[in-house]
Amino acid sequence: MSKKTNPPKKIHGVAHVFAAAAYSWAGIKRLWGETAFRHETLAACIIIFIFILIQANISFVILAILLILITFSVEALNTAIEEIADMVSPEWSLPAKHAKDLGSLAVFCMLCANGIFAAFVILTTFNWI
Repeated sequence: MSKKTNPPKKIHGVAHVFAAAAYSWAGIKRLWGETAFRHETLAACIIIFIFILIQANISFVILAILLILITFSVEALNTAIEEIADMVSPEWSLPAKHAKDLGSLAVFCMLCANGIFAAFVILTTFNWI
């Protein structure tokens, strides 16, 4: 017979904010274990550094930061999809493959958006377009 456990108590008030921050920190630590996320973080730092170096318009820098944060969010969701697919279907399965492929496509689209935006900012900053 399996032992029943009580669900965790609901946290309210200020403690909820701290609990949510702890969950987010745990997510960041998990995501840091992904090589792709570390590469994306490096690319993000390089893009922001280049924008500052070429003295790009501050609105471009802010938009780049927003795009980068959205990319990190999509990467986190992709990693979550992969974790769930691996848990639900430990053996190879076509639906799990499709789920992982679609998550990867979402990340790829965001990386393309970041690259296109970075090229646009660099070209407009130097009045090349």
